[in-house]
Amino acid sequence: MSNVITIKNCKVINEGSITEQDILIKEGRFEKIANDIEPQGEILDAAGHYLLPGVIDDQCHFREPGLTERGNIKTESLAAVAGGTTSFMDMPNVIPPTLSLDLWRDKISIANQTSSANFSFYMGTSNSNIDEIKAINPKEVCGIKIFMGSSTGDLHVDSEDALNDLFRESPVIITTHCEDDPMIKSLERKYLAKYGEQIPVEMHGLIRSREACLKSSKKAIELATKYNSNLHILHLTTKEEVGLFSNKPFNEKMITAEVCIPHLYFSSDDYATKGTLIKCNPSLKESTDRDALRKALLEGYIDYVATDHAPHVLEGKSNDYMNCPSGIPSVQHSLLVLLELVKEGIYSLNDLPYYLSHKVADRFKIVDRGYIREGYWADCVLVDLESKHKITKENTFYFCGWSPFEGETFSSKVMSTIVNGKLAYNNGKIVETNLGVQLEFDR
Repeated sequence: MSNVITIKNCKVINEGSITEQDILIKEGRFEKIANDIEPQGEILDAAGHYLLPGVIDDQCHFREPGLTERGNIKTESLAAVAGGTTSFMDMPNVIPPTLSLDLWRDKISIANQTSSANFSFYMGTSNSNIDEIKAINPKEVCGIKIFMGSSTGDLHVDSEDALNDLFRESPVIITTHCEDDPMIKSLERKYLAKYGEQIPVEMHGLIRSREACLKSSKKAIELATKYNSNLHILHLTTKEEVGLFSNKPFNEKMITAEVCIPHLYFSSDDYATKGTLIKCNPSLKESTDRDALRKALLEGYIDYVATDHAPHVLEGKSNDYMNCPSGIPSVQHSLLVLLELVKEGIYSLNDLPYYLSHKVADRFKIVDRGYIREGYWADCVLVDLESKHKITKENTFYFCGWSPFEGETFSSKVMSTIVNGKLAYNNGKIVETNLGVQLEFDR
């Protein structure tokens, strides 16, 4: 494909405003943004369409290495690009878990060969890998991930000494999964005693309870406050947790939070129709929690949106509650969900880049991405707000072959995605693959 692209007549949504502009892309970057640019190279007539910065998703599980029956970096990055996500940060709970810099470099090597979106990878944490964490190069590694009492094997950090070391010594952003494991195990025993193995999936939010989330989030914030750590709490799910955060100016925060697509869109009411397909951790809570999360994003207590994209084979997701894994694939549909919430009047179209790109780029100090600015890398997505899009198996790119949104019709459609100045996706089809490069951080 051409190294020069001219986008004509698009409405650019960027930094709080919408303006009609032409865009000239050269050598992978936004060369010129102006009212009337003489066309060069490949021409995209975007009349009637809107151009946004490419979505940056800071929480994905692309399952490689070790869990590739569910997905891999190649397949899930293609799904990302098909949905307008041009950069992702992938989590360490793979096999083997990413607990050393050598294992982290192995993932980088795989992505360099196969990823169609830009990438970075978190380092995992354990009760004993503090020396690996201290050796991180902050310009290369997006962050560390701490499972605050909710994971399996070596990724479960339950040593007070280890937690103190990590919060004191981490040279990069600390991201946390906050659920209190002893509380969850106690509640699980209670519901097993009541229902046996046939626990209704509707009980998931009571077993993985709001109290377990709140207790763990409070603990993370206490540690971060003690050590003046750079803390980002992943996937908030409860209205009570919102009260732990500030809506002071974003650039003044050392402690931030996000909401993920499942918790922003679904609630426990949806178990009636979606069943175990929407079982995830932390669990979906009540509709009042979902509404509180939406409001908190609007008001700045929650800072931005991610997916926690976590594919599983459909056969496993169809099992009963105790034998059904938790996790939802959603990276292809995050932008469509936010555009739907705009249609419903919950959010302003002008603000979407803050939730999906700007603030993520700023939080992680990503070099030259997350905005439509001259000189920045040309990662962007064109959408048609008047083209209805029904989610089907055929237009879903996840390797696992299913989506919790299947059968739903969104009001908008992703038309084209550009990654590093090249057309990656256009009109329902992948155009060019393996366009992703490793993200760099200005730290």
